[in-house]
Amino acid sequence: MSVAVISVVGAGMMGSALCVPLSDRGHDVRLIGTPLDGALVSAVASERPHPTLGVRLPAKLRCQPASELAEACADADAIVLGVSSAGIPWAASALAPVLARSPRPILMLSKGLEQGGPPDPGQPAAHRLRVLTEALRLALPDELAAQTRPVAVCGPCIAGELVRRTPTMVVFTGQDLSVARRFADWLETPYYRVVLQEDERGTQLCAALKNAYAMGIAFGAGLHQRVGGERGSVAMHNYEAAVFAQSLVEMQELVVSQGGSVATALGLAGSGDLTVTCNGGRTGRFGALLGMGHATREAIRLMQGATLECLEVLGVLDRFFQSSAEGLDRRRWPLLSHLIEVGLHGAPVDVPFQEFFRA
Repeated sequence: MSVAVISVVGAGMMGSALCVPLSDRGHDVRLIGTPLDGALVSAVASERPHPTLGVRLPAKLRCQPASELAEACADADAIVLGVSSAGIPWAASALAPVLARSPRPILMLSKGLEQGGPPDPGQPAAHRLRVLTEALRLALPDELAAQTRPVAVCGPCIAGELVRRTPTMVVFTGQDLSVARRFADWLETPYYRVVLQEDERGTQLCAALKNAYAMGIAFGAGLHQRVGGERGSVAMHNYEAAVFAQSLVEMQELVVSQGGSVATALGLAGSGDLTVTCNGGRTGRFGALLGMGHATREAIRLMQGATLECLEVLGVLDRFFQSSAEGLDRRRWPLLSHLIEVGLHGAPVDVPFQEFFRA
């Protein structure tokens, strides 16, 4: 495929890591920081190691501050959005003038959920969750939203491994799979492989839900450390396995309730992403701290400013369950309900195994 000009908005870990396969494919890559990325942009622009990834990005990469976003995106063939879910309104506002001059395909690395999905005559608005490709379209002016078909990247992928070219397989999904295939053609390398998935909502739901459930699976590691245990073949792996299996049961249930597919939760976007988040993600470390007995506020402090998507997702789900209490029985998700109580409301870790795997 011919060389393209790709602008990556957001110099955080995943946006920066994706610049590696893009650069390896020979594309003209511009990494553009958000207003919060000043230190990251300064380091990358001066060819120092990326402060959070710990490695130097490709030398031919151009890194620019947020103030130069319009210039850096003006001639781009495509835009990659590497902002957090909270940054989507800013990104939509910043990119609207660029997209108004010339529409281009957008690839989203953002993970998360919002309450209130698209109109559905068969389901009250309070019973719907909004995935982030929908959130981006809603944040754009109507005339741009009508012609924007963003593609979402879902896991499993740890940025620190991708930037080191570790073999990685991810899922691309969106309303228009031809756009997803175009991005896959731009990005695929011998170490970065893409699977296309039609289930746009289910795939993105899994990308968000796995953060919540990985927190609970990690309770076991923390409980083991709490009594003086060390990592090894004998720990609390039985505990972790039961929580992992219940997580998949509940993810399937919630994905199907939102119009997604059971197969999505069982596949790469669900079980695969849940596995990688347990083994190498921030959420796993946070869940272990809670299992050790730390209160949420203290565990957040010990994470030293790391973004904790699990708490953001649990907050959305807590409000979702409260607003749809008459239509959705929260008892169908006993583990998720406990995670909400521990992560948001200060309850002690006491996983309700007696409620698991009930028909």
